[in-house]
Amino acid sequence: MTEQLPTANLLRRIAALVYDAFLLFAITLAYGALLLVLKILFNGVDNLEDIQPSLFIQWLSFFGWLGALGGYYFICWRKQGQTMGMKAWRLRLQQADGSLATPQQCLYRSLLGTLSLAFAGIGFLWCLLPPARECLHDRYTATQVVLLAKEK
Repeated sequence: MTEQLPTANLLRRIAALVYDAFLLFAITLAYGALLLVLKILFNGVDNLEDIQPSLFIQWLSFFGWLGALGGYYFICWRKQGQTMGMKAWRLRLQQADGSLATPQQCLYRSLLGTLSLAFAGIGFLWCLLPPARECLHDRYTATQVVLLAKEK
């Protein structure tokens, strides 16, 4: 791809994130249903609410949930460089040369993007600063989120 596309602004990025939040909620519900089915399979249905998982199982479930959410981004970014929210807002994740992000970049980006949000969004606010106008997770993963042209 030889055409230089403009970098996506913060408002579009947040709009895509909000759009994706609805899908992430659905993934969370499906993951919770899976955990409930597993609990029923291992413990039966009698007094199910009285059976509490161990601390290890709770942490394992938590990290499994984070893996499911991160997996959504990883798969979407590796397959076509866009999540559903990014498609709706005409955004694409790519490397500087226009190629798709590598698996390592996608993994690091999903981890760093989560941390950026967790720390009051500071990593996202970074893209308000000139001249590069890139988020911290863009910079550290050598990726960019670009605005695609309107299709006619």
